[in-house]
Amino acid sequence: MNGRAGKESPCNCVLRNIFRACYARFRECVEKDKQIPRVQLERGPGGGGRKYFWSRKEEEYIADFCLVSKRSLEKDEYEVFKFHFLMGADWRLCCRRLKIDKGSFFHMVYRIEQKLGRVYRELEPYALFPLDEYFSGSGRLSAKEIKPQDAFNDLFDKKAA
Repeated sequence: MNGRAGKESPCNCVLRNIFRACYARFRECVEKDKQIPRVQLERGPGGGGRKYFWSRKEEEYIADFCLVSKRSLEKDEYEVFKFHFLMGADWRLCCRRLKIDKGSFFHMVYRIEQKLGRVYRELEPYALFPLDEYFSGSGRLSAKEIKPQDAFNDLFDKKAA
């Protein structure tokens, strides 16, 4: 941990590894067979309203990953991110397409990984990292916790009938 102004923060290599872990999970979600998407029943946030809701965590993660990245990067950084990480172009193609040299490209890739690693870790209210909390956070129900009649009543409000 390197500290600035009395605050502790992870070193840049840790932030790049956070990004790489999130990117690997993003690639896994994108490459998954989408014939039968996995739907999960989750417990809703506290307070009034329904207690349960359905979600597609892989699709939500793909959307969160892309949108958070686009909002967090400058225009030139997002161009590199889009071509290299989202479209899978190698450094030669990116350099040619974006008209930058090899050194500038790799420096920008490291800055992007660092910047997004920090954003994915510190995002509120629901961070993209740690991945296990994103995909199986405390709001998820185990099969043993679900009472079929309660779930049915919450999902299909009897008042409408």
